[in-house]
Amino acid sequence: MPKVIGGSLVAHRDEVRSRVFAALREQLYERGFESVTLTGVASAAGLGRSSIYNHFPDRQALLVAFVEQEAERYVAELDAALAHAATPIERLAVFGRMQLRRLAEFHLPPGQALAGALDPAAYRRVAAHADPISGRLERIVADGIAAGEMAAEGAGGDGTVLVAMVSAALSARRVVDVPPDELDASVESAVRIVRRMVSPSGDEG
Repeated sequence: MPKVIGGSLVAHRDEVRSRVFAALREQLYERGFESVTLTGVASAAGLGRSSIYNHFPDRQALLVAFVEQEAERYVAELDAALAHAATPIERLAVFGRMQLRRLAEFHLPPGQALAGALDPAAYRRVAAHADPISGRLERIVADGIAAGEMAAEGAGGDGTVLVAMVSAALSARRVVDVPPDELDASVESAVRIVRRMVSPSGDEG
């Protein structure tokens, strides 16, 4: 029977997940999901091979659990940051910075590549966590259009095209795949471009 960490089964589960997710996060950052194995994550987390299989039957289950936890944490942090921005254009800048820094943290296959790496059920669970984030961008753009800070692009002037273009810009890995000492400047450049892109006058708003 695996050794119980932390004195209780609940504490043991939380500690195992914490160690495993920390190890997975580092491996995703260093080399991407394609190279992740349960055995490698268990070793990096200081756990036995059987211990990790008791919690995650395969690497897809591990990724889904990790994304679910990270998404919950990220959405809470995003909402807290957005609450301190006074105007829609300022909220867009906050959103853009956080999205790009999040992109820099993880090397998951994008879009269809991720769909190919996961079975359909696992992919749907991972993709579902983009919905709350997309909803926040849609609200920012809608508020920006209503305030006259953003261009009313898209069918019916509802900002559909604008949301799609901003989403694409904030998903560009080339913005964040730079040396660490250049990341801040690259992120700020991208945010300035996004602000100009949404502005009715073509400036930064």
